[in-house]
Amino acid sequence: MAACVRLIALRQDRSAFAELFNVFAPRLKSYMVRLGANDGLAEELAQEVMLTVWRKAAQYDPRQASVSTWLFRIARNRSIDAHRRASKPDLDPNDSALHPAEIEAPDAAVDRADTEERVREALETLPEEQLVLLKAAFYQGLSHSEIAERFGLPLGTVKSRIRLAFNRLRGRLETDGTAEPMGVDAS
Repeated sequence: MAACVRLIALRQDRSAFAELFNVFAPRLKSYMVRLGANDGLAEELAQEVMLTVWRKAAQYDPRQASVSTWLFRIARNRSIDAHRRASKPDLDPNDSALHPAEIEAPDAAVDRADTEERVREALETLPEEQLVLLKAAFYQGLSHSEIAERFGLPLGTVKSRIRLAFNRLRGRLETDGTAEPMGVDAS
């Protein structure tokens, strides 16, 4: 069989390839089925392996492996590739995550940065007992119940302190001429 591979590599000998194909294609297909491929996929993968042999016969080195070892290693790699392709979902070209974000207009960027700065400044004016709870809710993503448990406070106290913090922020931002902060809901 090594002679067949050499003939394919040297002069793309079709009869040598046919001999190699007749011997190994059925074995490769059976191997693919044992690796978990259905009959159709096993046939396709076996043909891919044989096509690889046709294209890359010159890379075969008889000192490193027998022809069958070389072919079955190619087959194993093709099987792994097929499994990886099957386990990855197809990407939806309309998915917004695959499109770059729209460029923000310069005036909107300045307005947003100004608002963010005012919100930061307003946060600094909150009493520590309110600020800590607000940060736990919005920066750490904790629910009111989780905050109550973490800080050892009654749930009603947590809710009222967060509500007071919102009211203070709203009052502070309205007096500064800034609209209600983004994402802040006093309910």
